[in-house]
Amino acid sequence: MVKTPARRSAIVVGAGVGGVATAARLARAGFEVTVLEKNNFTGGRCSLIHHAGYRFDQGPSLVLLPDLFREAFRDLDTSLEAEGVELMKCEPNYNVWFDDGESFELSTDIACMKREVERWEGKDGFERYLAFLQEAHRHYEGSVTHVLKKNFTSVLSILRPSFLYATYSLHPFESMYSRASKYFWTERLRHVFTFASMYMGMSPFDAIGTYSLLQYTELAEGIWYPRGGLHSVVSALVRIGERYGAEYRLSSPVASITLSPPTVLNKRRTTGVTLSTGEKLSADIIVVNADLVYTYNNLLPPSSAAQRLSTRAASCSSISFYWAMDRQIPELTTHNIFLAGNYRESFDDIFKKQIIPEQPLFYVNVPSRIDPTAAPNGKDTIVVLVPIGHLLDGSHKGRGLDVAKPQDWNEIVSRTRLTILSTICARTGCTKDLAQAITYETVNTPQTWKDVFNLDRGAILGLSHSFFNVLGFRPKTRHPQFDGLFFVGASTHPGTGVPVCLAGAKITSEQILRSCGMEIPWDKMATGQEDRKQKKGKEAKDIDRLHALPLLSNLHLVALLLLSVLSISVYRFVMLRVPEERMLR
Repeated sequence: MVKTPARRSAIVVGAGVGGVATAARLARAGFEVTVLEKNNFTGGRCSLIHHAGYRFDQGPSLVLLPDLFREAFRDLDTSLEAEGVELMKCEPNYNVWFDDGESFELSTDIACMKREVERWEGKDGFERYLAFLQEAHRHYEGSVTHVLKKNFTSVLSILRPSFLYATYSLHPFESMYSRASKYFWTERLRHVFTFASMYMGMSPFDAIGTYSLLQYTELAEGIWYPRGGLHSVVSALVRIGERYGAEYRLSSPVASITLSPPTVLNKRRTTGVTLSTGEKLSADIIVVNADLVYTYNNLLPPSSAAQRLSTRAASCSSISFYWAMDRQIPELTTHNIFLAGNYRESFDDIFKKQIIPEQPLFYVNVPSRIDPTAAPNGKDTIVVLVPIGHLLDGSHKGRGLDVAKPQDWNEIVSRTRLTILSTICARTGCTKDLAQAITYETVNTPQTWKDVFNLDRGAILGLSHSFFNVLGFRPKTRHPQFDGLFFVGASTHPGTGVPVCLAGAKITSEQILRSCGMEIPWDKMATGQEDRKQKKGKEAKDIDRLHALPLLSNLHLVALLLLSVLSISVYRFVMLRVPEERMLR
């Protein structure tokens, strides 16, 4: 009698978007999957808050890059529609409010954009807008092809010929703001077409030019909202995983990841996890979807890698208000952006000083405008996100919200609330007192994000996405020393955001399956997949040969990196030798 080989097992730590998507993929591939989540709900930041018939999206509140959502469900042999996920198109995309009460309507409607752009930039402004879209289109297509669907297992992965060829057109050595300024001549529109950098937790003056892809996907593909909230996507992925046999255990915080004794070469292997209750679970593979910096510093043995991660630049935090209104606020659309008059200073306060800006840029979401189920009839649900600096600790110098010092969050929140309410009323012309219309409020502060979701420094979007924190420089999806330990989520490759984490789940899952010598079931679903697999295999082998070359010792690798940095510095000097203000005039 032939003995059937035992199923491989996997534990996924954390039920955020990346965790539930990875669990579903591994379960479909034949793994016995257990998902452990510290909270009593799934989704992590992509979760819901309920109160008396009002529903709030706790974190993400819109869908971008919809094709990545469709691909994730297609790979699981289903679809968004089959799982009951209904995407509704938001129109307009945003109302953007300036400090003088003027506004700009962002839309996928080309006629609307022509009218709005020409109002501020003149007749030739629309032609420059189309040129901006053309460049942003190249950024979008290049990033999806060469970044979101490829793994970067080391710095050497950047040397892929296909990626190097595409690099120049992605403008990674210029800022979003400088690229936008080549097409828009008024400060108003430079602000309108760069504020989306906050989705990456970055200032547009520091975010690489490639990230104009965010504006492109909004303007070309639209902004979407799932009926029932963003968590409906998470719930669908959980159900799919459970159909394939995945088990979910909520309110089950992990205390540590267990490891085998070190070998002669100091290699170790993950053997399972220990829960905070003392219960031990074993598995062949561990996938961590918890915050990466938290994981290295709290779930793994102390290491220099953990210390280095703790000093890496992080994204911003936020004060987020969740308001139940006793009436509708017709002056607000589904998505509203209120820009700071001192635009650059506001971003500098957040990202250089790590403080709360005196005049903040903030985002207001009214989900009940697109989805009536978000609030009782005739009333509104409002979510306000105010980006602010992240918490600081002893390892981070500078001004900011020092985690070692007690913060008077009641006073900070009260002051911020007053600023937000007065700004909304002054700019939109609300005639009735908004504060009196709020019947219920709950608030998330940087300390809340840190305590509830284990987010290092309360940074809501993980590590920064500056050039030397992405691609081969970003923390890897596989632990370099501990076999069987993999990562998925905002702080590992490819980065933050719901669609990007879905792409990351695919990358990590395929890496796990290849390491186990297992078939990738969704590969069979694509026509001509065998040819593509051979091409992928050849490319991977070429990179592996680079890793294996004896000449590429640590010294040679350092020299190669120094050469790359020198090349970047020379490029920036040539491109930016004239002060930015003069160059963009």
